[in-house]
Amino acid sequence: MIILAATPIGNLGDASARLREALEQAPLVASEDTRVTQRLLAGLGIANRPRLIALHEHNERQKAAELVELARERDLLVLSDAGMPTVSDPGFPLVQAAAAAGVTVTVIPGPSAVVTALAVSGLPTDRFAFEGFLPRKSGERARRLSELAGDRRTLVFFEGPSRLAASLEALAEAFGTERPAAVCRELTKLHEEVRRGPLGELAQWAAGGVRGEICIVVGGAEEEPADATTALDRVLELAASGTRLKDAAALVATESGLSKRDLYEAALAARRAG
Repeated sequence: MIILAATPIGNLGDASARLREALEQAPLVASEDTRVTQRLLAGLGIANRPRLIALHEHNERQKAAELVELARERDLLVLSDAGMPTVSDPGFPLVQAAAAAGVTVTVIPGPSAVVTALAVSGLPTDRFAFEGFLPRKSGERARRLSELAGDRRTLVFFEGPSRLAASLEALAEAFGTERPAAVCRELTKLHEEVRRGPLGELAQWAAGGVRGEICIVVGGAEEEPADATTALDRVLELAASGTRLKDAAALVATESGLSKRDLYEAALAARRAG
């Protein structure tokens, strides 16, 4: 089978017992950077020396079929440099190919920078979306953020230190300077820092330079308050097309969040005035 295994995002103490056991037993390991994997084995005191196969963004589609065939005979452990494979890291084409070929894929869960940043951000966690890295080119980045500006879910982004200031400025321009956000830096490491505040303030702070591995968490767009006049017009429009006035008021109340009684009485008043 193929085993996707989450690795520590900074603190080796977060390596699970299942990860350690898998590393001790794995005959084959496909990893994003084999040098990072060797350091992980050494850091965890793993005596096993599995065959290491590089699996990264430049070769994963070409390697997928070969690795699936290897996994038919022996377990294949798949690692990214940090966190869960396939989540903004190599692995998705391999899982896709394995599913199509009927090869079992399982997971050893563990650390994830996405949910770690979300949890510590202080922003709503009931609905969120992970957007990975923003485009490097300013025009493409602006178009992406324009599409996301009205999204009411909390959004999580990855970003590099050299691009953080530019990305926060672009976010502030697209979402507004007062949109709440958090910059989570060096999570689980010695110099972990979580900076919370409006996007405008965070952009100013980042202009001075920020180091480390970074997640940006941004609060979702606020719901626009319902327009009572537009809602009333909708009630009258439905009534004119044959819907009972009470039913029209109930329908528009559900759509807008406004009071059914208020809409009904306002519609009656509008009819009498007309």
